Amino acid sequence: MPDDTFPLGPRTVHRIGFGAMRLPGPGVWGPPADRDGALAVLRRAVELGVDHIDTAQYYGPDVANELIHAALHPYPDDLLIATKVGGRRGPNSEWLPAVTPDELRAGVHDNLRSLGLERLGLVNLRLVGPADGMPDPGVPLPDMLGALIELRDQGLIDAIGISAVTVDQLHEARALTEIACVQNHFSLVDRSGADVLEACRELRIAFVPFFPLGGGDIVGTRELLEREAVRTVAARHDATPAQVALAWMLAQGPHVLAIPGTSSVAHLEENLAAGQIELNAEDLSTLEA
Repeated sequence: MPDDTFPLGPRTVHRIGFGAMRLPGPGVWGPPADRDGALAVLRRAVELGVDHIDTAQYYGPDVANELIHAALHPYPDDLLIATKVGGRRGPNSEWLPAVTPDELRAGVHDNLRSLGLERLGLVNLRLVGPADGMPDPGVPLPDMLGALIELRDQGLIDAIGISAVTVDQLHEARALTEIACVQNHFSLVDRSGADVLEACRELRIAFVPFFPLGGGDIVGTRELLEREAVRTVAARHDATPAQVALAWMLAQGPHVLAIPGTSSVAHLEENLAAGQIELNAEDLSTLEA
């Protein structure tokens, strides 16, 4: 595990964590094909020093959290489990918004119950809308954050983050409450969120990119890992393309926390080893091009 850490909500965590989105079945729907294998990945992650696991009740739905509870409860004292609210799954596995104050409160209580916790260390508010192929749900940001602030004041949440936001939304959120982190899509092949990454750097807020290995699907990941520049740098370091992509992500700043997900112990160990790769100026120039 890398030695470098960064504050995330109530804790200081290692900069490579684990994302639980790939633990359920295909399409983040239903149980995993290999339940024992999924449990083994979670246990091995903690054995290797992972102290930040990212999840959501709607992964499955109800699958990722149940696996985390089965594998790790009672949890290590230094483990931060971060979850998300703002979405739900429809009967045909479609992704739907759930951002009214009542839905957000219910989402927090669902996470508490399924994870077996009395208090959540970090809850990210996932904003949904046209960028996700959905209509704008029409709920003002102050109303959404207000529900989470209320739950924090009740002692059910330690810290609040936001996900899939613009720089303007980040500043609007910070005017309402302290924001522990931002989770946005960002990768070597999709840097459209670079302005948010830079804003987080200036504000000393953790930036937690999702889909760090591409577009969140097999095609997007393959596109990234087959890029000639990535493979060239990987050969220089006797590393895999995935490790180089993660190392590049970490090189974007000390505030960047990676949460690569996998259902394979071998890929987990490969991902965590990326923290030991130090890219030099030539590497970064090759990748930036």
